[in-house]
Amino acid sequence: MDQARLHHPPGVRSLSKTLLRASTLSAAVMLAACATNPGHQPADTAVQIPPGWSAAPVGTDADSLAGWWTRLGDQTLTQLVSEALSGNTTVRSAQAAVRQARATLDVTRASAGPTLGASGSAQRSKSGDNPAGNRFQAGFDASWEPDLFGGNARGVDASLADARAAETTLADARVSLAAEVAVTYIELRGLQQRLAIARRNLALQQETLQITRWRVQAGLASSLDLEQSVAANEQTQAQIPALQASVAQSIHALSVLTGQPPAQQHTRLDTTAAIPQAPDALALALPADTLRQRPDVRTAALRVEAALARRDQAEAARYPSLRLSGSIGLSALTLSGLGSGATVANALLGSLSAPLFDGGAARARVEAQDATLEQARIAYQAAVLGALRDVEDALVSLRGNRERLARLRAAAEAAANAELLARQRYGSGLIDFRSVLDTQRTLLSAQDSVASVQASLSADHVRLYKALGGGWQPEPPVDDR
Repeated sequence: MDQARLHHPPGVRSLSKTLLRASTLSAAVMLAACATNPGHQPADTAVQIPPGWSAAPVGTDADSLAGWWTRLGDQTLTQLVSEALSGNTTVRSAQAAVRQARATLDVTRASAGPTLGASGSAQRSKSGDNPAGNRFQAGFDASWEPDLFGGNARGVDASLADARAAETTLADARVSLAAEVAVTYIELRGLQQRLAIARRNLALQQETLQITRWRVQAGLASSLDLEQSVAANEQTQAQIPALQASVAQSIHALSVLTGQPPAQQHTRLDTTAAIPQAPDALALALPADTLRQRPDVRTAALRVEAALARRDQAEAARYPSLRLSGSIGLSALTLSGLGSGATVANALLGSLSAPLFDGGAARARVEAQDATLEQARIAYQAAVLGALRDVEDALVSLRGNRERLARLRAAAEAAANAELLARQRYGSGLIDFRSVLDTQRTLLSAQDSVASVQASLSADHVRLYKALGGGWQPEPPVDDR
């Protein structure tokens, strides 16, 4: 480093200025010579978006989808979703990832600016019979690397895109979690309804079994009728433990989703309740609007931005760089002397460096970033296509299950009437026992199917809400915080 003390001849100080001017002039010349750097180019992530959905929209309600689970009208579900969003381990991990990305952005921004450091030292020395001497020193150092070709700025852009992607990843985790809690809760209530149906049908079959025993004792029915009645009774009873196990497993799943031990929610959820029903009215946004509000698609787009910025950063690294540094130091024999009468030394240095030969490493790094950018673009296109498919699948399933439910409800009503008539006629000896068994089996199957499809229909609404990007509110951009 060139140093010039204040009491040195002026020519020494002018040498530092001359070096700085020469370095700056050289940098300007090389900057003009390298002006072919392509710089930032917009990401090519175009995907053909259909003008509308293939299935007809359901309703014209334009309510916000941010808190769609409240529209199911189940207070317990609303509480479970709220607990999950605050206590689930996946969400907490995503929140930590957001904090990490924001801190990384701050580090990247700080590294792009000038740096300033301070130092100080004290020395006491003694040689032979000479009296001991003291020396105190203090100094400041500063350095700065001008961003000639935008490499530092593109690095900040990449970190900013990563931070925003971390936020949309957190939003996606919340969307997925809310949907998973709702679907699991709906499955739980559906299983409880099916369990109640099995128990009601078991009670009917036990009444029939008792009637059959009386008729056998009276010689009005055969032992075959009795054995068939016992078999039907046992088959229905065998369904109950399986349904009870599924109910318990659903409760365990909900407990873990809310960040609690598996058995924590039994007290709250053991009581049978109705299956939540979503309103039929739901506004469907256009496909392009849906994609803009889905956090997973926005995350994929931000990954493209980050990859593009890093590609430009790697390209900028192939060009010259300029570094300016300076220092000022104070030296005195006493600590108080640092304030006045100290020896002052200062230095200013400008250096210019340019890669001449690196075996093709810089170009290879650019090519590697090109490949990363291409992967990000393909991932974005896959996210868009997947989002479109999610909505279309949910609409098709919703329409099909709505029609199925209407048919099954009519079938269940007819089966209940048939079962009642069959028992009455069997008790009067007008029909054989096989007709009673057939009607009871049909009733159990029809009612069980109604409960299953009713739960599936509610789950379809949840999947549609999720597919449309509902369940989160866009937050202020990370650079505006």
